[in-house]
Amino acid sequence: MSESTKTGAEEVRWNLQDLYESEEALHAAMRQSHEVAEDFHASFHGRVAELDAGELSEALSRYETIVDPIGRAYTYAYLHWVTDTNDAERGALLQRVKEAYTATSQLLIFFDLEWSRVDDDRAEQLLGSEALARFHHHLELLIRRRDHLLSEPEEKIMSELDVSGRSSWNRLFDETLSALRFELDGAEMTEQEILSKLHEPDRGLRRRAALSLTDGLKSQIRTLTFISNTLLSDKSIKDRLRGYPNWISSRNLDNEVADETVDALVEAVTSRYDLVHRYYKLKKQLLGLDEMFDYDRYAPVGEATTRYLWDDARDIVLQAYHGFHTEMGSIAERFFDGWIDAAVSEGKRGGAFSHGAVPSTHPYIMMNFTGRIRDVQTLAHELGHGVHQYLSREQGILHADTPLTTAETASVFGEMLVFERLMQKEDDPSNRLAMVVSKIDDTMATVFRQIAMNRYEEAVHTERRTSGELSTVRFSEIWIETQQRMFRGSVTLGDHYRYWWSYIPHFLHTPGYVYAYAFGELLVLALHEKYQQEGPGFADRYLDLLRSGGSDWPHVLVGRLEVDLTDLEFWNRGLASIEKLIDEAESMASALAI
Repeated sequence: MSESTKTGAEEVRWNLQDLYESEEALHAAMRQSHEVAEDFHASFHGRVAELDAGELSEALSRYETIVDPIGRAYTYAYLHWVTDTNDAERGALLQRVKEAYTATSQLLIFFDLEWSRVDDDRAEQLLGSEALARFHHHLELLIRRRDHLLSEPEEKIMSELDVSGRSSWNRLFDETLSALRFELDGAEMTEQEILSKLHEPDRGLRRRAALSLTDGLKSQIRTLTFISNTLLSDKSIKDRLRGYPNWISSRNLDNEVADETVDALVEAVTSRYDLVHRYYKLKKQLLGLDEMFDYDRYAPVGEATTRYLWDDARDIVLQAYHGFHTEMGSIAERFFDGWIDAAVSEGKRGGAFSHGAVPSTHPYIMMNFTGRIRDVQTLAHELGHGVHQYLSREQGILHADTPLTTAETASVFGEMLVFERLMQKEDDPSNRLAMVVSKIDDTMATVFRQIAMNRYEEAVHTERRTSGELSTVRFSEIWIETQQRMFRGSVTLGDHYRYWWSYIPHFLHTPGYVYAYAFGELLVLALHEKYQQEGPGFADRYLDLLRSGGSDWPHVLVGRLEVDLTDLEFWNRGLASIEKLIDEAESMASALAI
């Protein structure tokens, strides 16, 4: 990396010693957890249905003391691995921890199964007890999943086989993408570096980067196709064994949202693909292009080309967070003391995430900071997750995590706060237009592109179940068809673009995930509207929402802010807000005579 491209993030690495000071300490903790799990199994196996409310509460408290340490160990091994997936020793440690984690988890499987099969009347009586108030929603969810649980021996087999099955295939995918190098203008680049070139102002460079990305993916396409087919089959088998009616039902159940609500979301977004067409027509005009290609979608306009140093990005995000709520800003500040890994490095996984870890420690953020405005927004996004995860630790390990539908709330809201902060500081009309365009770029990616990807998933899961393995050509055909449907001719998708389904990790790691981004974006638009109406008083209520974690149904928690997730018109109001943003951009362009 040349001096001119350095951002100050090169040495920003996380400190995993907050989790364990050594691998020896990690293994000792896992051994102890296993011993405690054996005692737990001996104490409660076959007895869950007999426990009174106080005894059940005590059992769940003991359960937490087992799950927290093994989750902490898994966090350490995973985070240690993602920053250098080429390191065989790190991979071996991750595998050892996975196997130990599974062995301990085997001893706990009985508890959820026995509780889920408690007689309805008795379960209702126990759930009404004050002694179980802290665990109420967790127990409620287990009962809801009862029809999809297998026998204890079967559940143990499923859990153990995952280590050498789904988990291993996902690891192979991650290591394949991390090891891939893409040639561009005589230099070798990682996936993250080559993707960043698609945001360059130089159109020729964007095109060369797009072709390079495709060449790299094609070099591994046989492996990537096989991994995709294998994991599609894996999910189909498990869905059949568990009695799920379709490919998305298990995800919706985990997300605590009705199939009908998700169907309404998909229908609402796909019915407004006209907004995509309208926006890219405007962007083509702003860029002065005769034809808009796939590699032009993220082309910057005006000041969007500004480079940001790490310290600048840190200050921008923290000012926005402090401006919203002092506590939110203070929590975000803590992440900059060893809780973030932002350097672009050899073997590091691409993309970004915030890992919530377990309540006994703190979250960690991984990203690849290259100094672009999008990286500033990514930092804001992941810090939103981080603050959410930090606050929700109060709920304990069984309720700290939120379903994916509301997990994106704080992240997208954080992006919105930073966008507003930047807009408030900018007076120049051209720069303001550039910033609005950048915001709409993100919205297109978060709402419409994610739903188009959901349509791709729907098609490949269905076809894999009805027609068997898909060829690379067939995967590519479905990808192009579902993406073209969104663009409605406003963007020309080159032949190279047909392979780009193969690098998207969500399809493999968390099938069905992607609609949650659109859900979260439209939810945030509703929450932001409440914020504008109520002013500063809204901030306390918003932080209370984050503190709630997954302690109740999403529609109940969000309903405390007078937002009704069960109202099917909810999605249309969010889409109307996006249309207003496009209206604003068109008016600004007209005023500048562009």
